[in-house]
Order: sequence, then C-alpha cells, then structure tokens
Amino acid sequence: MNAQLARRKVTVAGTALAVGAALGLPRGAGAQIKSGDNPEASEIWQKVRASLFERRPIENVGDDVLRLDAPIRAADAAVVPIAMQARLPHTASNFVAKLYLVIDSNPSPIAAIFTFTPQSGRADIETRVRVDEYSFVRAIAETNDGRLLMRTRFVKASGGCSAPPGKDAQAALASLGKIVMKVDGEVVAGKPALVQLLISHPNDSGMAMDQLTRQYTPRRFVRTVNVAYAGAPVLSADLDFAISENPNLRFYFVPRGPGRLTAEVVDSNLAAWKSSVDVTPGA
Repeated sequence: MNAQLARRKVTVAGTALAVGAALGLPRGAGAQIKSGDNPEASEIWQKVRASLFERRPIENVGDDVLRLDAPIRAADAAVVPIAMQARLPHTASNFVAKLYLVIDSNPSPIAAIFTFTPQSGRADIETRVRVDEYSFVRAIAETNDGRLLMRTRFVKASGGCSAPPGKDAQAALASLGKIVMKVDGEVVAGKPALVQLLISHPNDSGMAMDQLTRQYTPRRFVRTVNVAYAGAPVLSADLDFAISENPNLRFYFVPRGPGRLTAEVVDSNLAAWKSSVDVTPGA
C-alpha cells in the first residue's frame, strides 16, 4: 500500500472516531456513571449519539436480535473481552452493514466501527478493549436499510487507558506490525468460516507513563484494518486507542471457492503492513 492511499484511508477512518475526542468532555466525566443509572440519560452517550446518528431513532433490542458479551467486572481493565453478534439474516439484500462499539466513559468513547459486506457471512466480531472508568458499553448495529439497533451492558473497570504496556518499548518495536492470521476449523464452500487476526502493536494510548523516564509514551495505535477474500471486501475496521495492546480480532467470511484472504493494516503514524493466507474450501 502506498503512502498516499494509506493517508487517505486513515483520514476517512479518523473522521468519525475523532469525534469522540472532540466532544468537550473532561477527563473523569464518566466517574459519575453508576450501574443503576438510566443508560439513555448519559450525557456522554447523548453527545456521541448526536455526532454519529443525529436524530435517527435507535431501537433497544434483546439478545435474540443483537448480543453483546462483556464482563460485569473486568479482571484487567486494559484487556476487557468484548463480543458483538447480530442475529439477523445476512444475505446479499438484507444484512447488518456496521457494528459500532461505544464505551461511554473512555476519553474517546467511539472505540471502533466495523463495516461488513454480504461476503462476511455474519456480523459477528470479538476483540479486547481498554476501559478507563466504570462505564456503559454499547453495541449499535446498523442494517443496510438504515435501521439502528442497540444493546447495552455496564462494565466495572478503571485505569485501562493509562495502564503500562505488557512488554518494553524495544521488544514492542522489534515485532511492530507482525500479523498472524489463521482460519479456524473446517472451511466449507458457501459457509461462514472463522478468522483469527492478531496484530503485534503496542497500541499506545498516549496516557501511559514510562516508569523510567517519567514521560508519557506518544500515542500510536492501529487505525484501520481492511480484509478481503479473492479480491472482494469482507470486513473493514476503524479503530481507536481503546483497542487493547496487540489488537486481536475474530470475525467471519464466506469462501465460495479457492482464494486468498488478505489483511491490510494501517496505524496512526501511517505505517502499513499486509498479510495473506490461501484458502481452499471443501465441498
């Protein structure tokens, strides 16, 4: 990927996500949020909602329509497992086009926007995130005909965005951009196949202090991920620094014949990496 293309992709991705950092919310604004609060009354959410969806109606739904899995109390606020699964038809004419992940109390609440195509097979994504304060976590599904559906959970976690990295800076730099991508299980033509994608990247939030230098590590994180199969787009992800160190994505694609699965990754410094794997589905 050339630098001009990488720059264009990052600019487009950053437009929506940067809104979260520009909402005028002071650090610590989420400390007032409690599990018993009305999720719709959250001032943070109302600002995020207006920036993303303006006045469009959003329907609160149950697990039978949109499932959001998140721990009630996170064991590690810097590595909180999140799974979003839309349980709606996923066909060429009727599918979930986007899944938004919003963490109300994070410094930049819009954690990720995942875009799907009919080639995805299903709108189903798992990842790991940082949670800075007790917060409502929201999954919003947008269908290709414009419906908005939401599921909300409350997560008790704090300090995730300022937590120190798991490995030292030199070790992180040595493996920067390494991509491990694999297709799990039996691959059957025309059926959704599971993909695991791991990107070696410190995903620095800019809020963690180096204990030796007493300086804050500059912000640098994976901004976009674009996945295609046999040249057709499968998944794109616009990400923010809320995604944990060494971003890990789990998603699906539908192989209709032999082809190459390709992932292109660009970070906020416009560094770009690419990885691919050949896939031959069975009958």
